[in-house]
Amino acid sequence: MPRVKKLKTIKQKTVIASAAKQSSSDKPQTKIATKPSASRNDKFSVPVYSLAGRAAGTMALPKEIFGVDVNKVLLSQAMRVYMTNQTGHFGSTKGRGEVRASGAKIYKQKGTGRARHGAISAPIFVGGGIAFGPKIRKTRLDLPKKMKKAALLSALSSKMGEKEILGVTGLEKATGKTKEMVKLLGQLIKKKQETSDKLVSALIITENKQENMVRAVRNIPKVDILPVNQINAYEILKHKFIFLTKGTVEKLK
Repeated sequence: MPRVKKLKTIKQKTVIASAAKQSSSDKPQTKIATKPSASRNDKFSVPVYSLAGRAAGTMALPKEIFGVDVNKVLLSQAMRVYMTNQTGHFGSTKGRGEVRASGAKIYKQKGTGRARHGAISAPIFVGGGIAFGPKIRKTRLDLPKKMKKAALLSALSSKMGEKEILGVTGLEKATGKTKEMVKLLGQLIKKKQETSDKLVSALIITENKQENMVRAVRNIPKVDILPVNQINAYEILKHKFIFLTKGTVEKLK
């Protein structure tokens, strides 16, 4: 009898399992999306101005570049790397073995009542070597490429969050006059700050190197111009306002 009961129990479990499998196969299967679906909010827009300071529409900015989460720890690390590499330790002093001096013993060892000295090049004497002085040393820090890119995207997204990014058009028509650029930047910054047209730090990012623009801004303090292939997180955060062109945004993609 126990053997028969055991066989019945096994058959019942088999029937229940097959029924559950059949019911699960009847239900529609849901697929997990590996990529987020595109939406209308995937792009930001910023105002675009002409060289005359007039509004010239808007420019769409991709969210994957200007809308990422800002990693403050990574930005701090990137700033340290860039600033350290710009600062060179070139100070150097001569030690007691490097100064030019006589190697003769300055006076006899005993009988003078004075301290026992050997060479005049000792650090205790005027004209002697420097003890523990600075030496030229290499202090170059490296940042992996992926971290550089992530830091740049964080910096651009930070500026976008602060609404400090503007679009410009017609830079290829610039005459190279500093006076015109000062007037233009003053007008744009006044529209953005709504307080004064006092020129603050600004970075103009171009699609490629433009000699007229370089000549126009090189004598303006706190205003720099760089091609898009030379920008980094340090240059972005160092300036208050960032000016972009449509060609620049296309190259950033």
